[in-house]
Amino acid sequence: MIKRILDFIIGMEGLILASPVFIFCIIMTYWQSGRPIFFTHERLGQDGEIFRLWKFRTMTVNAEHIVQCSPKFSMMYVQNYKIPCTENSLITRWGRIMRKTSLDELPQLFNVLQGDMSIVGPRPIVPKEILKYGRYGKKLLSIKPGLTGYWQVSGRNNIGYPERVFLDMYYIDHQCLSLDLRIIARTFWVLLTMEGSI
Repeated sequence: MIKRILDFIIGMEGLILASPVFIFCIIMTYWQSGRPIFFTHERLGQDGEIFRLWKFRTMTVNAEHIVQCSPKFSMMYVQNYKIPCTENSLITRWGRIMRKTSLDELPQLFNVLQGDMSIVGPRPIVPKEILKYGRYGKKLLSIKPGLTGYWQVSGRNNIGYPERVFLDMYYIDHQCLSLDLRIIARTFWVLLTMEGSI
């Protein structure tokens, strides 16, 4: 209950404080590549419930179709569940900037306010990605995914599986208010240095 209250307070304050940046991202996305402004994707939430994750769109409008039809991009997506910024044909110029600075994830504050996500928790995964967690999959889904988390502040995309599984399990086993506050504080440093962004 305390965590949910904190999630709502921090999420609301975050939206208010970030509103100028939020509006700027909307304008830049529309100016460079038109609509849609946002990108939604199915992710696994607590107890395995599917929810729609919100992000600013960083790829070209037809990128999803290209990924599905291209063996090269399909393989790339299966390996990382994300197309890296180096793929200039799919990622817009403004999209690369948003990814590097994590601005594309600002809309997930709405997911936090809706109760689908928490401020701190394991990164929300796509349904197929649960296979990476093996016998730890049920444990991963025992709590809400987070906007930031232990994996994100420990190296982010520089850390792959199975180490990511270990970090997520460590957080679940040791989660407490003090750990959450340390992760939130560490998140600001990671955002400033763009550590582990792709």
